[in-house]
Amino acid sequence: MREVINIYCDESCHLENDNQSVMVLGAVYCLASKKDEIFARLSEMKAKHRLYPKHKKDSRQNRTIYETKWNKVSENKLGFYLELLDFFFDDDDLSFRVLVVPNKKSLDHEAFGHNHDTFYYKMYFSMLKTILNPDFAHNVFIDIKDTRSKEKVHKLEQVLRNDKYDFSKEIIKKVQQVKSHEVELVQLADFLTGAMSYVHRGLSGSKAKNELIEYIRHRSRYSLMKSTLIKEKKFNIFIWSPTKVGGF
Repeated sequence: MREVINIYCDESCHLENDNQSVMVLGAVYCLASKKDEIFARLSEMKAKHRLYPKHKKDSRQNRTIYETKWNKVSENKLGFYLELLDFFFDDDDLSFRVLVVPNKKSLDHEAFGHNHDTFYYKMYFSMLKTILNPDFAHNVFIDIKDTRSKEKVHKLEQVLRNDKYDFSKEIIKKVQQVKSHEVELVQLADFLTGAMSYVHRGLSGSKAKNELIEYIRHRSRYSLMKSTLIKEKKFNIFIWSPTKVGGF
């Protein structure tokens, strides 16, 4: 039986008319057999930092649960997010892959015979294809973001299976919508993807976020502005360009 890899995805500035120039797609992934252990460690970290807002409850402990998100970064939570980065970089079971489209506004979709939706799925596939391994099975989890989430999931599942000729569903077991507040590693994907979006949008207005960006640069040993080698496993970056061979 094949071992299973779980892939937890997030996206930032992915809509065509959101007044943002960049599009960022990211994924955190690990062996499915390691998932429960990692979830438990992340929950323990939140407990240590007493992150229990009032709107989401853990019925097992009758305590509220904090949802890790890049847009929730603040000075008073900086210690938690720095520890979260250390956990990610120190845990050999966790990896991150991100694809950045630097200037989606300049794209001429008609010249390539497609529209923004087609481009979106091609970019999602380009982000995931480096992770997918024919020797493993894969579960892909995507945060529910809008009313078209179910349609997106079905289309992405088709795109991935068709490319891998995986009609027996041995490589792509499932592509599934999830609620991010219930899935710790979707939250981690949100945090890392949001960080990359912040950098590539040229933002610098938050002291806490700036410190976290510098720490990611320190721990990854990358500028975050250039593509890494394709075999980089821990923090893999692909800056997409229409002029690159294989860009589409």
